Amino acid sequence: MPSPDPTPVLTHVDATLEAALDRLMALLRIPSISTDPAYKADCDRAADALVADLESLGMTADKRATPGHPMVVAHAGETGDGPSLLFYGHYDVQPVDPLDLWHRDPFDPAVEETPAGRVIRARGACDDKGQLMTFIEACRAWIAVHGRLPMPISIFLEGEEESGSPSLVPFLRENAEELHRDIALICDTVMFDAQTPAITTMLRGLVGEEVTIRAADRDLHSGSFGGIAANPIRVLSRILSALHDDQDRVTLPGFYDGVAELPEEIARQWQGLGFDADAFLGGVGLSHPAGETGRSPLEMIWSRPTCEFNGISGGYTGAGFKTVLPAEARAKVSFRLVGQQDPAAVRAAFRAHVEAMLPPDCTVEFAPHGASPAAQMALSHPAFEAARRALSDEWPREAAFVGAGGSIPVAGYFKTELGMDSMLIGFGRNDDQIHSPNEKYDLQSFHKGIRSWVRILAALAR
Repeated sequence: MPSPDPTPVLTHVDATLEAALDRLMALLRIPSISTDPAYKADCDRAADALVADLESLGMTADKRATPGHPMVVAHAGETGDGPSLLFYGHYDVQPVDPLDLWHRDPFDPAVEETPAGRVIRARGACDDKGQLMTFIEACRAWIAVHGRLPMPISIFLEGEEESGSPSLVPFLRENAEELHRDIALICDTVMFDAQTPAITTMLRGLVGEEVTIRAADRDLHSGSFGGIAANPIRVLSRILSALHDDQDRVTLPGFYDGVAELPEEIARQWQGLGFDADAFLGGVGLSHPAGETGRSPLEMIWSRPTCEFNGISGGYTGAGFKTVLPAEARAKVSFRLVGQQDPAAVRAAFRAHVEAMLPPDCTVEFAPHGASPAAQMALSHPAFEAARRALSDEWPREAAFVGAGGSIPVAGYFKTELGMDSMLIGFGRNDDQIHSPNEKYDLQSFHKGIRSWVRILAALAR
């Protein structure tokens, strides 16, 4: 059985970093853009390259067909200490447009010197090829030193994450028995800052709703009809303004059902992160947290639910002025969910709120735009604290359990379809420009990311 001591494996990682970087560069050269049918062959080529690489480690690996781009599934080890693991990443990348804003060919990767240090510049460098290769390289180093992995490990790589993962849930359902493990590892997130690693344990869910309110059968002259005819913009504005009280809490009945208070230990960790709300808001020209009264800034963006207005339209919005009462007004409203909030119940409460405030002569039409619950991991599982300590041993600052303001659907699907909690551990940085021109991944993130996974595997093997 391999020793749980990571020291010789870490030494091997340091000695073979250039070879690991070469393998990443080869993967980055493949333009595996999943959203564009013109790159279908390249997505296949990326999957084939990963299968070949995983097979070279002695893993059983193959490419699995889907209605879209293929999945890559690999397995190694049937025995060992610690929990069995399923690692997830995705090999597809975003389109590169606008190409003229790139400083170099996005699929001609290179290590560049910057004032902040050396970075790997290419599309997919961070999202997600650089991240997934940190885990594969950690497995490679462990096998090179000890001849085997310390526990059963499966690797699951998707090719449609950047195009909405249409094949993911059916694939999970069809292969649930094969893919189920004790815990999932997802490497598609960022650190808290350049010195502080993080394990994301809370992911907010999302409900989107578009509402259209109609009144007269045409736009009306405001001089002739103003004051007597129903104005959909005024009706919509009143309905939207009633969704929050003067403490910025959402007013929908039952909205906070399933929303738990932050555990004291997690609250202490977040307080110790030293989050600078002034700097966070100052970077976008703001200065004052505008969320729920009495909540810390990190609670506002990680552990509290929200109701936001993402777009409002109606009437004449062109140049100049046109005095009309519009026939209709529209709004796009999104709810970020936490804890055990029920997306269907939130949608129903919102629609009931709108209908209850609708005056005579007005009708309403709703269009749903997605509904996914929040994902909250069971921190009672000893793997979480073991991984946190292992990360703390590698980086300058102690690792923390953090939340994420956005949504990462795969973690929720692993929970609902496979019955598995996920540890989301990534080494990206907030300035990596993912989805944008000149995407990068810090060389330190790649190097210390590999070392971090080595330490985590050793910790879990104990």
